[in-house]
Amino acid sequence: MSVIVAKWTIDEYHRMIDAGILSDRKVELLNGEIIEMSPEGELHAYSSGEAGDYLAKLLAGRAKIRYAKPITLPNNSEPEPDIAIVQPLGREYRQHHPYAENIFWLIEYANSSLEKDLEEKSKIYAEAGILEYWVVNLKKLHLVVYREILDGEYAAKLTLTGGIIQPLAFPDVSVAVEQIINS
Repeated sequence: MSVIVAKWTIDEYHRMIDAGILSDRKVELLNGEIIEMSPEGELHAYSSGEAGDYLAKLLAGRAKIRYAKPITLPNNSEPEPDIAIVQPLGREYRQHHPYAENIFWLIEYANSSLEKDLEEKSKIYAEAGILEYWVVNLKKLHLVVYREILDGEYAAKLTLTGGIIQPLAFPDVSVAVEQIINS
């Protein structure tokens, strides 16, 4: 007997949200599947909040920092990355969540969700054309940087524990890795 998974479109997912079907669940849509999100522990909440505040100061007037809010991607995915660095489109976001073309880069903080963030989400983000994706491994306190999309996957993967990194979208901005991983 084979198992058939029901796949959902973004429109169907939005209708479920509007109808209140998912109101008591912390979920996200990944490749058409509604996935339960891991609870956020203290280290996760603290680290992502501090890093977001740091990036907001660094990128003031150039980008908007969104904390754990949905983004809408063309591959029937509507994840809620811990930090999304997006174009500052103001009121336009009243009409839609940021699309891939509005996103400079994404950051996920991972402890129990590490495998999902490193594997599944990296593929979803690369497929959608998001040029840069960072994962903070909270267990080992290091930053994994994904770049260079090739055939729908990230071809370059760099692991950092310190130093400075320049985001692709802002090569003139120096980001202290320690401020992102909060070591």
